Amino acid sequence: MSEARSRLLGTATELFYAEGLHSVGVDRVIADAQVTRATLYRHFPSKDDLIVAYLTQADEAIRTRVDAARAQGADSDDIIRAVGQAIADDIQRTGFRGCAFLNAAAEYPDPRHPVHQAVLKHRQWFLATLVELFTGTGKIDAEPAARHFVMLRDGAMAAGCLTDPKPIGDTFLRGIEGLLTYRSRQEPAT
Repeated sequence: MSEARSRLLGTATELFYAEGLHSVGVDRVIADAQVTRATLYRHFPSKDDLIVAYLTQADEAIRTRVDAARAQGADSDDIIRAVGQAIADDIQRTGFRGCAFLNAAAEYPDPRHPVHQAVLKHRQWFLATLVELFTGTGKIDAEPAARHFVMLRDGAMAAGCLTDPKPIGDTFLRGIEGLLTYRSRQEPAT
């Protein structure tokens, strides 16, 4: 990635997350990144392309965290806990404004729009990853458990920027522990 592209994407990431996608115009990104309009459009043909790149970068960061949790060689339960802990930690981060993907979906509700498509792509991957992890626990109902995890996460991400994030993160982790503890083991096929 060129230095100018990196600076543009870094600037856009900070502004989009802090102020919202629609409220930040390309002129602001150009000014804050200290590049020319031609440089912006050489790297990102439209503002939508810049937003999709911002979301793609956020998606890659989350995938990296999940991969890091898997690389620890732990069992599926502990990987799920590690993913949950990373989310709870994120909620308590200074400047936390909720989930970049949920925020983007709220600003771009048309499911055919490229920004909304980027959100859906990330969410589909995240759900599929959790289904895989919950399947690895050997318990029944992996898909409903994964959906429940995502729903808990979405609620925690929304609530975490509205009030004291500490009890939100604690409640989220408690919910994950419930998903891991209070499901039955799957009987082996005979």
